[in-house]
Amino acid sequence: MSIGDKPCPFCMIARGETSADIVLADQHTVAFLDRRPLFPGHALLIPRLHYETLADLPAELLVPLFRAAQVLARAIEDGMGAEGTFIGINNHVSQSVPHLHVHIVPRRRKDGLKGFFWPRTAYPDDDAAHAAADAIRGAIEGLHAD
Repeated sequence: MSIGDKPCPFCMIARGETSADIVLADQHTVAFLDRRPLFPGHALLIPRLHYETLADLPAELLVPLFRAAQVLARAIEDGMGAEGTFIGINNHVSQSVPHLHVHIVPRRRKDGLKGFFWPRTAYPDDDAAHAAADAIRGAIEGLHAD
């Protein structure tokens, strides 16, 4: 797969055409160390085939992808002596490479990662929260109608 005029760098890693520090590989997924980690041990898990976002991933690949994420979360905690992990996916916004990738980041209490979690604020009132919930439920109903 290509991104504009350039080949997808994650597809190239999955095919073995570009070097990476691979930490897990199976029939459906490949995981490698992020080259600019938040903390040592920060890994990226990708499907071998090119899908841009989680919404694009076929249902039959959900279990293999998240099974690998579960294994990696445990391995990163154990291997890096971490107290936990953060697992995140960007879809479109902040997705520096438009190939679905799951960030699995080792965490420790007071590690300073708060800046990664953008400012959080409460809904101004219950009506605003209910309106947001109604909008999401309506969108889900629309998806199920397809």
